[in-house]
Amino acid sequence: MPTGKRYKAAVSTIDRQKKYDPADGLKLAIESALAKFDESIDVAFNLGVDPKQSDQQVRGAVSLPNGLGKTVRVLVFAKGPKENEAKEAGADFVGADDLIEKIQGGWLDFDKVISTPDMMATVSMKVAKILGPRGLMPNPKLGTVTFDVGQAVSAEKKGKLSFRVDKFGNLHATIGRKTMGYDKLHANFMTLLNAVVKAKPSTSKGIYLRGLTVASTMGPGVRLDPSKASALVG
Repeated sequence: MPTGKRYKAAVSTIDRQKKYDPADGLKLAIESALAKFDESIDVAFNLGVDPKQSDQQVRGAVSLPNGLGKTVRVLVFAKGPKENEAKEAGADFVGADDLIEKIQGGWLDFDKVISTPDMMATVSMKVAKILGPRGLMPNPKLGTVTFDVGQAVSAEKKGKLSFRVDKFGNLHATIGRKTMGYDKLHANFMTLLNAVVKAKPSTSKGIYLRGLTVASTMGPGVRLDPSKASALVG
């Protein structure tokens, strides 16, 4: 837990027991980002699901309207014409066995991975144990296993965000950087909120959005009112 002067100053502006209106809470989180670097703004959801049940998994992907405020390094497993398509779309690394060998050797200087379907058997067999635990394994449900690699690369470079509930029913995601400003961060927040709420499993009963917190990288968590947040979803 941070205890520096900046953190204490940020904490002093926030009522830790209060559940803030989402807009007000987001503003507080941005204002409390007092570190000397450009802090990320992160959102944490506590969902009323039982992740141990296969039909209560919450996962998805959404394109944030204002990106993530950082450069996203995209790797694509592809051969032939699809390799050229990926390069033209702006992929940072494109290849097949050569990239697999680099990853097996410990190289992981990328943020997102896309693969054409014909490459997935090799990718799964040789690097799934490396990419999977890091959340980098291509997945057709997230649009990262596709022959339309040009569109997939463009979406990732613009700020496509993948999300997934953990085994405790919590879901964490970054919506951008402090320097993006409130308006852009708020638009990203609302896009993510809508996506998470609409991803509610039909088998989930009772209150779905149980808890919601927003915070900067080094700042204190600001609790938001889940009921007010749910009411904002169109």
